[in-house]
Amino acid sequence: MPHHTPLIGTIVAGLVVAFFMGALAHRLRVSPVAGYLFAGVIVGPFTPGFVADASLANELAELGVILLMFGVGLHFSLRDLLSVRKIAIPGALTQITVATLLGLALALFLGWSILAGLVFGLALSVASTVVLLRAMQARDLINTERGRIAVGWLIVEDLAMVLTLVLLPPIASMVTGDAVGGTSIATTFGITVLKVGGFIAFMLIVARRLIPAALHWVAHTGSRELFRLAVLAIALGVAFGAAYVFDVSFALGAFFAGMILGESQLSRRAAEETLPLRDAFAVLFFVSVGMLFDPRVVVEQPWPLLATVAIIIFGKSIAAFAIVRLFGHPTRTALTISASLAQIGEFSFILAGLGTNLGILPPEGRDLILAGAILSIFANPFVFTAVAGRLGAAKKAAVAEAREVERQRQEERKEHTLLIGYGRVGSLVGQGAKKAGRAVVVVEDEADVARAAEEDGLPVVLGNAATASVLLEAGIEDAKRLVIAIPEGFEAGAIADQARKLNPEITIYARAHSDSEVDHLLQAGVDQVIMGEREIATRLLELMAPRPPAAH
Repeated sequence: MPHHTPLIGTIVAGLVVAFFMGALAHRLRVSPVAGYLFAGVIVGPFTPGFVADASLANELAELGVILLMFGVGLHFSLRDLLSVRKIAIPGALTQITVATLLGLALALFLGWSILAGLVFGLALSVASTVVLLRAMQARDLINTERGRIAVGWLIVEDLAMVLTLVLLPPIASMVTGDAVGGTSIATTFGITVLKVGGFIAFMLIVARRLIPAALHWVAHTGSRELFRLAVLAIALGVAFGAAYVFDVSFALGAFFAGMILGESQLSRRAAEETLPLRDAFAVLFFVSVGMLFDPRVVVEQPWPLLATVAIIIFGKSIAAFAIVRLFGHPTRTALTISASLAQIGEFSFILAGLGTNLGILPPEGRDLILAGAILSIFANPFVFTAVAGRLGAAKKAAVAEAREVERQRQEERKEHTLLIGYGRVGSLVGQGAKKAGRAVVVVEDEADVARAAEEDGLPVVLGNAATASVLLEAGIEDAKRLVIAIPEGFEAGAIADQARKLNPEITIYARAHSDSEVDHLLQAGVDQVIMGEREIATRLLELMAPRPPAAH
């Protein structure tokens, strides 16, 4: 094969086999994640046939983690992060402690050292970013309170693992007899905290001004290709810079980059531009995890493996459930958080590799961690299904009441106005329509903005208005008019096109900032386009026009 290269072979084999296995999983009504994992096993080194390059697959998977966390950051405001700190910080730390102690107990039972047990337990305590976010996104939970708690919990876990990875080498040197003292460890810890604090301060003070300004400049060039490139450069550049300069994880750097950019009006467009790459590289992440799985561990260490999986799925989940309930949150939230954290992933692999290289963790410990990760990731969709069933059973008594409420909502929505976006313009339109006694339903994809609309007494559907299911939930089929108040003309065109397909008779209004946007919106089926600059000029000319003399 003269033209074969490891990079091309890994990408092609990973994506092609993942497609077939994912399609098979879909056919069998199993989560596609299970198919992607088995695809990794097929192209991995422990099965016959083609063997992909595992190290390259891991690096490609890291790109998926970066892009996925960047996308989450786009929809996760600083206010959301601070709003869950009171439960995310103690919850994550408690859960890490419980899982670490359980892992330590198992390690001591297997005859390992205390330090090996601590490393083993820590590796079992941290959930996979990709698996958690995929599970949340598949169920539209990211913008809910449960989703915000889970993501905040994940950020605390990531920060704890960053500190662990930095402190582990000097601790290992001290234990093995090298000249490293407690002062050196304290100094290392202090430096790490300063670096993480410095990174957060840099992002909130400097990058908060530079990143949106740079992207707005690119957007005004009118080049979609350049805009897409700028979004990727920000996501990957900030993630790499955070790891290189501040020693924090790629995922954490990308998350903060997305969160800062999420405050910009261009956040929706940025999310759309990165979506295809996020999905492709997320698939490669699962393939890379599958490549690490050695099926022999199931035969050689069945009982330690079973105990490891039990710690991951049950030990962590019970701890998470208990603390969420302790903080007064409902059972539904506690079950969702527990299910989302019942797996391990990328940080676990890094910690297991570092522990093995330092001579702390025995090779069988690394094998148990990898096998536990595979099995827990495979089981996670089924855990979520079980939780959904539990919640469904608890809600049976309220089904009739919920249906009646929905029927009344649909009656109220007939002949109503659908308002897309509740920003500066949308809020004025919504409040004015309400004062005039008109029925209005707001569609908004930013959770904090949606809350503002609800506080103003308007019914709100949370989601992306370019999605047919969201428009149908908002009652597009019975709506008389659609007002698209978002500032992005091209995104408004996509919404108008979708709305016209669902309700050909609806009257559509939209706003624009340029002649090209006006043309685009008219071609997309918008009936009336209001260009802000033109309306301002018209009003100024009206004010400047000479008035007729007053009659005597």
